[in-house]
Amino acid sequence: MKLKKTIVILGALFLLTPSVYGETSGETLFKAKCAACHVKTRPSDISALVAPPAMGVMRHVKMRYSSKEEAVKFIVDYALNPEESKAVCMPDKIKRFGLMPSQKGNVTQAELQTIASWMYDNFGSLGQGQGHGQQCKNR
Repeated sequence: MKLKKTIVILGALFLLTPSVYGETSGETLFKAKCAACHVKTRPSDISALVAPPAMGVMRHVKMRYSSKEEAVKFIVDYALNPEESKAVCMPDKIKRFGLMPSQKGNVTQAELQTIASWMYDNFGSLGQGQGHGQQCKNR
């Protein structure tokens, strides 16, 4: 009887493991860790924005970094160690929103890699190279 109980408990733990230790999607992490400030799309009333929309951020990241690997590396580094000299946005955005606060303690490097990869795959490809992009710093 004790063996049967142990098997049932271990089976239950095994079934719960994916929900506890499983990977969280980039979109889920973005919503939990980033969306409070970085909305997915530009709203009609931009006066309420507290940070640039994610699609705009990714457009500028992709203009600066030619590969997904470089872009993800930049996002992870910038989110944890933001500096004006690293920024890819137009200077007026930093003037308007200020420098992004470091996310150390709010998000792990692994979570940031998942978020950045998801953002790269889902934002910034339409309209790339149009608009005010020529004002971005090219380093």
